[in-house]
Amino acid sequence: MAITWEVSVKAIKHYFTGFRRMAWILATLVVLIVWDGLISQFLVTSGLAREGNPFLVNLVGGGHFLLIKVAGALLCALLLWDIHRHRPRMAVISSICFVVFYTGIVLWNLSVLVTTGV
Repeated sequence: MAITWEVSVKAIKHYFTGFRRMAWILATLVVLIVWDGLISQFLVTSGLAREGNPFLVNLVGGGHFLLIKVAGALLCALLLWDIHRHRPRMAVISSICFVVFYTGIVLWNLSVLVTTGV
């Protein structure tokens, strides 16, 4: 039983190291950015909030906002993946920082959504 447990723990540990770990981090980042876009668009178009990003403030009501958010998220993920090939430690640390940052943004947006009573 102990050998099986060790083998499965090693397999799980191996799965979340190297390129797979970076892929999971970047996938999480892209999902968080898309959630931010969806929640922001809903809040702004409902008149419950304003867009805080001055570059996107004119795009939120339009139909291209989510397309731009998704394209930007994928571009960022590709750039971080490329950096990961040359400087893996720097790419992982910066990607985790971005995930923490966007987690805060999504939680903020959700708190605005909940407090407005929608």
